[in-house]
Amino acid sequence: MLKYIARRLIFMIIVVLCVTIMTFSIIYMVPGDPAEMIAMARYGIDNLIQDNIERIRHAEGLDAPIYVQYVKWLNHVLHGDFGCSLVTGAPVLSEILTRFPATVKLAIAGMMVSLLISIPIGIISAVKQNSLIDNLSMVGTLIGVSMPNFWLGLLLIMFFSLYLGIFPVCGYGGIRYIILPAVTLGTGMAAITTRLIRSSMIEVLKEDYITTARAKGLKEKSIIVKHALKNAFIPVITVIGLQLGHLLGGTVIIETIFAWPGVGKLLVDSIFARDFSLIQGCVLFMAVVFVLVNLVVDISYMYLDPRIRYEKGAE
Repeated sequence: MLKYIARRLIFMIIVVLCVTIMTFSIIYMVPGDPAEMIAMARYGIDNLIQDNIERIRHAEGLDAPIYVQYVKWLNHVLHGDFGCSLVTGAPVLSEILTRFPATVKLAIAGMMVSLLISIPIGIISAVKQNSLIDNLSMVGTLIGVSMPNFWLGLLLIMFFSLYLGIFPVCGYGGIRYIILPAVTLGTGMAAITTRLIRSSMIEVLKEDYITTARAKGLKEKSIIVKHALKNAFIPVITVIGLQLGHLLGGTVIIETIFAWPGVGKLLVDSIFARDFSLIQGCVLFMAVVFVLVNLVVDISYMYLDPRIRYEKGAE
């Protein structure tokens, strides 16, 4: 197991290094002179004179070779220094960590909605395969997968906020503010998870040990919950981990629609403000969170299925 974890850590470091290269390259991917763009973001277009541009070029080290700039930037990042915002002047990491709790709150709420929908429907659909309930649930999941999140969010705002006036249109606050964005996130994820739980449960229910458990006279509820669900959940954990990593990294579209002050909304605001330091910090932070969550998911497999032999290099 330790060998497997060490190998996964090495892969994680390689991925993160690749992300740092792409993140650092953001400022050079945008057409134009990086020093000029930073000067425009910091001083405004009215004060965009050559002296300010050259001052920025020297202060930010943009007159050095690119590889020197990257090594210098990476060294700062490894020491927890993501730089300062070009607009506000505040430390980038501080701004991200200030917004991260809101993203965590929304991610947990969205995941809870997803699991509350997908687990019971997936189990019932598998147990009652090809029944009316199963067919209706599959139609529902098809609609959920096909409908874009932003469109569902706008429909929920239109109906529950503007028409019925039950929930606020947007903003950050108590439970009334989080219900609509959480439902918007959760229903889309639930559609995918439900289909996976259903197919995994159908395969597990055909196994010999399930037949043996039924032959021993165990109650069907006990067989499903204690025997089938745990093994059926192993492939589902992968998808849930990917979804959670995506949510914790920042749900850009949903946070923007509902004006939720998370990391995703911060990224969108920094793009509109051309705040390259903040853009780089948000992208790198999202990538690291996503990679860490998936590492935890990989390690959790050993607790769900002891048959997996990590020490033999099983993936």
